Amino acid sequence: MSSAGAKTGPGVKAPAPLKLPLAGARGTGFLGARLGNLAVPKKAEAVCRASHDRGLSATVQSALTTEAPSNTVSATRDGKGTKVMIIGGDGYCGWATALHLSARGYSVCILDNLCRREFDMQLGLETLTPIASVHDRVKRWGEVSAQNIHLEIGDLCDWDFFSDAFRNFAPDAVVHFGEQRSAPYSMIDRQRAVFTQHNNVIGTINVLFAIKEFKPDCHLVKLGTMGEYGTPNIDIEEGYLTVTHNGRTDTLPYPKQAGSFYHLSKVHDSHNILFAARAWKIAATDLNQGIVYGVRTEETMADPLLINRYDYDGIFGTALNRFVVQAAVGHPITVYGKGGQTRGFLDIRDTVRCIQIAIDNPAAKGEMRVFNQFTEQFSVRDIADLVKRLGAPMGLNAEIIQIPNPRVEAEEHYYNAKHAKLEELGLQPHLLGDSMIDSLLEFAIRYKDRVRMELIKPAVDWRKTPVTSGTAKAAVKAD
Repeated sequence: MSSAGAKTGPGVKAPAPLKLPLAGARGTGFLGARLGNLAVPKKAEAVCRASHDRGLSATVQSALTTEAPSNTVSATRDGKGTKVMIIGGDGYCGWATALHLSARGYSVCILDNLCRREFDMQLGLETLTPIASVHDRVKRWGEVSAQNIHLEIGDLCDWDFFSDAFRNFAPDAVVHFGEQRSAPYSMIDRQRAVFTQHNNVIGTINVLFAIKEFKPDCHLVKLGTMGEYGTPNIDIEEGYLTVTHNGRTDTLPYPKQAGSFYHLSKVHDSHNILFAARAWKIAATDLNQGIVYGVRTEETMADPLLINRYDYDGIFGTALNRFVVQAAVGHPITVYGKGGQTRGFLDIRDTVRCIQIAIDNPAAKGEMRVFNQFTEQFSVRDIADLVKRLGAPMGLNAEIIQIPNPRVEAEEHYYNAKHAKLEELGLQPHLLGDSMIDSLLEFAIRYKDRVRMELIKPAVDWRKTPVTSGTAKAAVKAD
């Protein structure tokens, strides 16, 4: 998922013992060799195959044929060879997006240094799902779809590597997922706060310079976060706010109130992209995404080796993912504080469609437009109650408990965020109805023997981010 930097510049060091590919590595390197033989356990593979057809679903099969039906978007090869580089394409959103676009005729290149996998090794975490190596994933996708995904293994923060890869592929659009994306990870200790900001901000600057220097017409589709806005006591607009002050009116970037060093890195990205759009006439779309849920897309469920990751731990797991796993294994559903924290949510199937919509409808040169990328709003307590209610008919007697909030945030607040632009461009949302929760619960029950109970609890306290390393106790919090 992430494209964290092995080279970090003068005076800045990546968190030890993070080991990343050597500069300029292509398709190999430390992590590539170390993870290349990762296999899906036979038991899990059998379970996966029982849940779906061995080959591609009918929808995806039709999407991979030249004479495809035109009545559904997923069944048309409308990419027409458009070249899309997906930075962070081995991650949760990136992998699903890469397959979605490849199935629809886009020419896809994944660029990733695989450090998201290294974070798991470093912190003792493990995805609920048994994911294969990126090399095996890409190979298997080629076998089941007859579509080739180009793979570049290396570091976005290494300009020599990235600029070479960018020029060789010459993308028409860059989809930038390649950042350290966890707020708790950024708050583990000083080292990871510095790492997160350096990796995310410098990586984005490298993308902007590559577009300016080598492909000025390339459209940047950058994944932001709704967390940039915070929880203001007014409606949240899509990126910009028109204000009148002392009799004068202007439209300005919406004020930001980020809640972690991770969210602050996204704010810095937004400012840098806006400047580059203005100064260099770069076309950019900033997608402020809500909380994504779900594992299944048509493509990731086409074969066991293509399955996506499912994070449920206290570092990378979202509230919904955690609650579902907690209910499945008989652990109390742990609501942070009062549970009134309200956020935007969207299905992973909508994430990949939003990316496609942004690519197919690019921003104008010199424009940085902002879309709020979510479909529904729920409070943390709403989500907990929904999981509890829908788990009962499945024999899950989930208890909801409140625990001290490790974050510094308003636990009850006004929240009304606008999110009309993507739907105006054609997004047809999948809503978090009963069937979606049911499928998540069924998925968690299926893999519950892989759940490690000690990873469920929160382990990072925003108020105590230390100067010294917090790696040893970051993932697992003692009672």
